[in-house]
Amino acid sequence: MALGDFTTPHVFQEKTVPKDTALAGYAALIQAYGLEAPLRVASCVAQQTIRGTVRLVGEWQLFDKRLLPKPSLRDHIFFALRYETLDLLILKRLFLKAAPGTIEAAIRSEPFGIPARMLWFLWEWLLGQKLDLPDLTTGNYVDLLPAAKYIVATPINSPRHRIRNNLLGTPGFCPVIRCTDQIAEAIGNRWNEKAKDIIGRGSPSVIARAASFMLLADSQASYQIEGERPPRNRLERWMRAAAQAGKQPVTIDELVRLQHIVIEDGAYVEHGLRQEGGFIGGRDYDQNPLPEFISARHDDLAGLLQGLMAAHQRMSDGNVDAVLQAAVIAFGFVFIHPFEDGNGRIHRYLINHVLAERKFTPAGMTFPVSTVLLKRIEAYQDVLRQFTGPLLQYIEWVPTASRNVHIINDTADLYRYGDFTAIAEFLYACVIATIAEDLPREIGYLKKYDVAKRRIEDMMDIADKDISLLIVSIARNHGRLSKTRRSKDFARMTDEQVAQVERIIADAYEDD
Repeated sequence: MALGDFTTPHVFQEKTVPKDTALAGYAALIQAYGLEAPLRVASCVAQQTIRGTVRLVGEWQLFDKRLLPKPSLRDHIFFALRYETLDLLILKRLFLKAAPGTIEAAIRSEPFGIPARMLWFLWEWLLGQKLDLPDLTTGNYVDLLPAAKYIVATPINSPRHRIRNNLLGTPGFCPVIRCTDQIAEAIGNRWNEKAKDIIGRGSPSVIARAASFMLLADSQASYQIEGERPPRNRLERWMRAAAQAGKQPVTIDELVRLQHIVIEDGAYVEHGLRQEGGFIGGRDYDQNPLPEFISARHDDLAGLLQGLMAAHQRMSDGNVDAVLQAAVIAFGFVFIHPFEDGNGRIHRYLINHVLAERKFTPAGMTFPVSTVLLKRIEAYQDVLRQFTGPLLQYIEWVPTASRNVHIINDTADLYRYGDFTAIAEFLYACVIATIAEDLPREIGYLKKYDVAKRRIEDMMDIADKDISLLIVSIARNHGRLSKTRRSKDFARMTDEQVAQVERIIADAYEDD
């Protein structure tokens, strides 16, 4: 098919096009210009009137015939900007293929129209070049993205286009998050304030101990997700680093420092940014790669990370919700996968770093998000695959002599731009679970522990370490001291003392 041919095929991106419809918007542009980019939801226009302007039919958005664009770049790109979710990857790949003159002609056709001004701004913003068009000098400023549909940053005026740029990032890295009901509700509930209220009900000593326990739980869970049980000294070293989350700016050097802590022994793993390809997956009988995910090209790593950090600063300055920012930065990092090893643990560290830096987390506290991720491991893996899976077919690679992957096409933009809505919803649900469940449960447990401890101390003389072992042993054994534990550690206790202690613990933990 010739470049710019808007004929609708029977199959588009391995999906059957609905009968008696025509591709529209991004799908039509991908087909007409041979763009190498995945499309989350494709659009088509019916040949007849449908109930409502648009409805979902399987994997398709079906629009009424009145909205059918003319078979031109101008009409399909304006359709996409009006009716579809902003897709910076598709737009950039289109801009690199289409002649600048065709873009200029589309803008000149209605220079004060919002889609035309969006097109103009995005072309120059994404490519870092200027079209042969004069600056606008009249007309009201308009938001690039409507706040009712998207999560947006505090706008920055672009006088040339009379556009308020409220994107979440920069051309080097820019996500899109749609403002779904789930996200809007989560933001509106002000969970950071609820966390502070829960903490305010506990004594300083209880809160300090809860913080310590949750830091330990989060660190252990982060390693368990990787299938590791590190020795105590290695875990404690990581806990010391994790406790500093939010206190040092994120730079490439800081990320490398964290990798040194995660991967202490560099004999088998190269520290620092990768100097070759990377992938996750299996191998065939000849040990050649069978990738399920391919990391960004090593040549692109520094630029992608700098773009990620610029987006981080943009969202901080732009007052974007902290949990959404954490989703973008932490998951954006793990998709880039800049290190040979340690990416997963640093990715989870970055969640807590952003929450602490933005003061969403109470001072001195680490939300045990990793423990929730571990409990929801299948959903966690699924949300990762939903983002990375569609990218794989657009990455051309060959196996290397060392049985790694070598990417032979330009893939950087696959990692720069994407829809992070599902990721943001998932992470927000995990953060809410830590605040609504883990935090009050940990504080409540410690309060009950203190009540039981005081009553046992009033009853008999016993060392602190033995009280701790006694309470934990009975609480974990359904309110009874096991015969083994009794004979091994508490042989001097009488039957009456054991019975009294069991009653004390039963009273203290009756709700558990």
